[in-house]
Amino acid sequence: MVFLAGAAQATELPRGDPQAGRKQAGACRTCHGLDGFAKIPIAPHIGGEPAAYIERQLRAFREGTRVHEMMSVVAKNLDDEKIADLAAWYAGHDITATQTRAESEAPQACVSCHGVDGIAVIEDAPNLAGETSIYTDTQLKAFRNGKRTHEIMSEVAAGMSDADIRAAADWYASVKIEIAPQPKE
Repeated sequence: MVFLAGAAQATELPRGDPQAGRKQAGACRTCHGLDGFAKIPIAPHIGGEPAAYIERQLRAFREGTRVHEMMSVVAKNLDDEKIADLAAWYAGHDITATQTRAESEAPQACVSCHGVDGIAVIEDAPNLAGETSIYTDTQLKAFRNGKRTHEIMSEVAAGMSDADIRAAADWYASVKIEIAPQPKE
C-alpha cells in the first residue's frame, strides 16, 4: 500500500517562504538532510512533516520546553520567521510510505494518530514512517519516563512495556519511505 502525504497537506500551506527555508536548511542537512531524510539514526526524518508540527517543535527547542543538546543550541538562534521558513521548506516535501508487513501487525496504540503506514493522520503527531527503531524507541521511553511530555503521548507511553515500545519502533522502521524535495523556483 502506498500513500502520498504531501498532496493531502497541500491545502494547509505554511505561512513561511519555502525557498528561504531551503537556504536555512543548510544548517539542518548534517543530521536531517536537505530533503528531510535523516542522515544519522538518532535524528528523525522531517521531510513531509506538517508545517505546524515542525514549527511547534522548533519553538519548543528554542524556548527550552523541549531539550536536546544539539537542537536546543540550533533553535536558540531561530526567530519566528526562520522557523516558519524552515517549516515551509520541509513540509512542502512529498513523502511516500510503503508498508512491508501485514496491517494486522500494526501497533494499535499508535495508528489512530500516526497511521498504520506511519504517516500522521492528525496535525499534532509526527510521521513515524521509516524512522529508525532506535529513534522511536528512545522517544517513546522519553515520554514514558517524563523526559518529554505531551498530553497524549505521555499517557500512551506510560502504558507501554519495553516490548510494546520495541514492537512499535520496529513496525514503523519497517515502512519504506521516499522523500521528494520541492523543486527549486
